[in-house]
Amino acid sequence: MANGVESETGLVIFSDEELREMSGVKRSGDHIEVMCGCTSHRYGDAVGRLRVFINGDLEITCECTPGCQEDKLTPAAFEKHSGRETARKWKNNVWVIVNGEKIPLCKTVLLKYYNQASKSANGSHRSHNGRVCHRDEFVRCTRCNKERRFRLRTKEECRIHHDAFADVNWKCADLPYDKITCDDEEERASRRVYRGCTRSPTCKGCTSCVCFGCEICRFSDCNCQTCTDFTRNAKN
Repeated sequence: MANGVESETGLVIFSDEELREMSGVKRSGDHIEVMCGCTSHRYGDAVGRLRVFINGDLEITCECTPGCQEDKLTPAAFEKHSGRETARKWKNNVWVIVNGEKIPLCKTVLLKYYNQASKSANGSHRSHNGRVCHRDEFVRCTRCNKERRFRLRTKEECRIHHDAFADVNWKCADLPYDKITCDDEEERASRRVYRGCTRSPTCKGCTSCVCFGCEICRFSDCNCQTCTDFTRNAKN
């Protein structure tokens, strides 16, 4: 298409002008794909292929080594996989090549739909006092049997929890932030009861803090498009 990437609905995702001078651009029906990377001072550059979807989803296929099997990584997971020392800043640390230079994602047009989806979800799914209705959740490590807290305030944080919850072999070291190891103490029971409900600090689960599916916590690339995981968590 001459004027940009057109989705299956006929909407233009990105114009040619927006993608000009960007390296490795490939166009598809509902997304674009570009070359990306993340630099570790210790390990150097890890490169991959970033897919940007019109619904705001971001996926990275890692190509750090010829045999790397990491696929459909979130930018935060790719940032951790690359060995980046200052994690949890993927918008600044993951880059694309524009006119021969490494440019952080936050300084490109590629986050346009991600930001729109986050803004829309944050505005449409709030509690009575305006805060997003996703309480903190816990996932148990399969190695040390300790429960670890996950914040669910943004789409990225929801995706991290979603993937951890679905991983039957999840362990502390898999957290892409808050460098926690199995040697770290588990949160005290008296602290775990505080999970961020806007109605009651020690709420055990209510309609103000337990979401059963919205634009923040549902993902089009996952086949578990049900409320099973959130329903199970709500009973805990």
